[in-house]
Amino acid sequence: MKLVLAIVQDKDSNVLSSEFIDANIRATKLSTTGGFLKAGNTTFIIGIEDERVPEVLDIIKSTAQTREQFMTPPVNLDATSDSSMAYPIEVQVGGATVFVMPIEAFHRF
Repeated sequence: MKLVLAIVQDKDSNVLSSEFIDANIRATKLSTTGGFLKAGNTTFIIGIEDERVPEVLDIIKSTAQTREQFMTPPVNLDATSDSSMAYPIEVQVGGATVFVMPIEAFHRF
């Protein structure tokens, strides 16, 4: 058995959840917040048999899309800093961060 933790953007979470249901993959869905953009994320917790891990990873990879987004860096009140940092910059967001961990036991009550 493996424990899969998948962190995706909220924009991708509903489609990913539907894909898991269609593939008969049980997942627990948690609302989380990212540290970089302070934007909403969704974390899926999945207990799955070893042989189904590639299937789970394929579903996540095909569903969680990367995209470009503009963000404004935090204002720095330091007088020596470069004032050009006040302008929005384009960053790549989305996709998925996935952790696959071995588990000793898995129980469903």
